[in-house]
Amino acid sequence: MVNQLLVLVNSAGGAAASAGDALSDMLVSAFTATGVTADVRILAAGAMGAAIASAVEKRRRIVVAGGDGTAACAAQAIIGSDAELALLPLGTLNHLARDLGIPADLNAAAEVAAHGAATRIDVGEVNGRRFVNNVSIGIYPSMIRERDAHRQSRGWPKWLATIPAAWQAISGLRRHRLRIDMGQGEQPLITPLLLVGNNGYLLDAGKLGSRASLQDGMLSVYAVSSRSRLSLIWFAVRALLGRVDREADFVALGTCEALTVRASRPSVEIAIDGELCRMACPLIFRMHAGALRIATPRDPSVSEEAACSWSGLYDREITARNF
Repeated sequence: MVNQLLVLVNSAGGAAASAGDALSDMLVSAFTATGVTADVRILAAGAMGAAIASAVEKRRRIVVAGGDGTAACAAQAIIGSDAELALLPLGTLNHLARDLGIPADLNAAAEVAAHGAATRIDVGEVNGRRFVNNVSIGIYPSMIRERDAHRQSRGWPKWLATIPAAWQAISGLRRHRLRIDMGQGEQPLITPLLLVGNNGYLLDAGKLGSRASLQDGMLSVYAVSSRSRLSLIWFAVRALLGRVDREADFVALGTCEALTVRASRPSVEIAIDGELCRMACPLIFRMHAGALRIATPRDPSVSEEAACSWSGLYDREITARNF
């Protein structure tokens, strides 16, 4: 039984930043209630990678508190070692924690971190950088850039800055001319948004953006059909309402174990687990199946019913259409 756990906290995480100076005591108290002593260290975002890498050689289980970007940072350091990751969802959206069933409540999440079973999940990689959720090219990275500009200049919270950022990104809509190879030869593609996911995302009402499994060992590939600004706004509204039309809204759907994306320029701006960066082309994607051990409250394997529903999403070949 583990008696002490190292808890590395990204101070820039949405929920972590909101808790302020009280966060350390809150974490110690939450872990004490589970019968475990917590060695809490609150760090700047830029210091998390080095701290996790240093802990990997000394600890069996490392608790990381933050959002999806923090989880991806931990995966970068932990994969290939004997260490396990335990995640406290103290970011803004916490998609990975949600898909794994890790509770949003701090006390319940601490219980999972202390005593949850280590489950193997898949991790994606693009040009050597790992991701736990997805990578996108196009309108979403543009929105992040605009959002961060509003936050820096006006001091707005992330959720508020997202509203004008989304409008500005759509107003400056640019269609990307790409060539993608999912293992069957290159296909041309013109799209305002290409998204590559770590396993498949559900597009059904009430489940939009969630994943039934993180253990299928496949990349999922989506491209929004090229369209006018007005129709793209309507698509965004329907997406928020969980009313996406699979046939009308997506020009390309498919799964693969590896993917190559080429752009018309030598480098491209991408969002990787919500973090903005620029990468040289081509973008080489691959999977690390079952490479990350993470503490979960349940087995996140997809049920037979969910698997049948999900497989139907990919029953047509990838096509390239110019709308």
